[in-house]
Amino acid sequence: MKNWWNGNFDYLKSRKICWYISLGLILVGILFNVIFGTSLDVTFRGGNELQYTYTGEVDVNKLSSDLNAAGFKATVRKAESANTPVIKISIPGDALDQAQKAAISKLFDTNFKDNKLTDAGSQSLSPTMGTLFLWKCLVALAIAAVFLLAYVGIRFRKIGGITAACCAVAALFHDMVIVYFTFVIFRIPLNDNFVAVLLAILGYSLNSTIVIFDRIRENRKILGKNTTLPEIVNISLNQSVRRNVSTTVTTVAAMSAVAVVALVMHLDSVVSFAVPLLFGLLSGFYSSQFLCTPTWVLWAVKDEERKALKAKTKKTAKKSVKKIKK
Repeated sequence: MKNWWNGNFDYLKSRKICWYISLGLILVGILFNVIFGTSLDVTFRGGNELQYTYTGEVDVNKLSSDLNAAGFKATVRKAESANTPVIKISIPGDALDQAQKAAISKLFDTNFKDNKLTDAGSQSLSPTMGTLFLWKCLVALAIAAVFLLAYVGIRFRKIGGITAACCAVAALFHDMVIVYFTFVIFRIPLNDNFVAVLLAILGYSLNSTIVIFDRIRENRKILGKNTTLPEIVNISLNQSVRRNVSTTVTTVAAMSAVAVVALVMHLDSVVSFAVPLLFGLLSGFYSSQFLCTPTWVLWAVKDEERKALKAKTKKTAKKSVKKIKK
């Protein structure tokens, strides 16, 4: 640990351990996914979302239990709307008719009359529209990844832009998978916050990766051809680690505070954003520092060796042709 912090850590030598750690985390996530499945919010699966303002303290578990006893397969959570505490109720299926809404209002008047639950709006989304919205979000993420690939490829073309870009996008995919498994493990339904977290992680993780690639580009000019690419990469990673750690610690500390407050206040809509983002930030630092660049340097070295062999073969062929002509 001391060497890691003081700039003497051999990232390339430790890359296999890092690969195994990531593989282990992904396997754990897959195991949870197989056991518990993926839970989709009304936003993606379709259904009804009702909002109610209230006073005092509402027992969310009792509210959910009463609604289920009345025949509504409801998911209840606390949130905020325009700085006003609200109860959000998600009910899958077709749009509720007036009789069903009246039955819900009657249940509230009977069992939660002291809380003065007041209708603050509702919306219904068909299952087809919910699925379509999910696919549109995934397509948007794919398009964003393509643009990121092009950006990194063009910006770092002098150090093998396309290989650097491919490794950067692979690291981003790793981070998005970790975020997805965070939703699965903590049993948080996938909602619009899922897409927001993924987009935030795309920007954060890529920024850390760009800092490292930028350092490699500078060091390649400074250290010259006498220093091998693996040595340049290792030096660059050690020079970048403090900056990336400082950035990660500050963002994680801020997001941890948000997550704790949201958990204490039972603001589930904030929790579903803050907790996955917290794990995504940690994954973004880990993938940029320990996965992306150490993996890229292997590709880059093999690519250089292939080019050198090709040039040598071409040169040998020219010499052979000259000898034959003589």
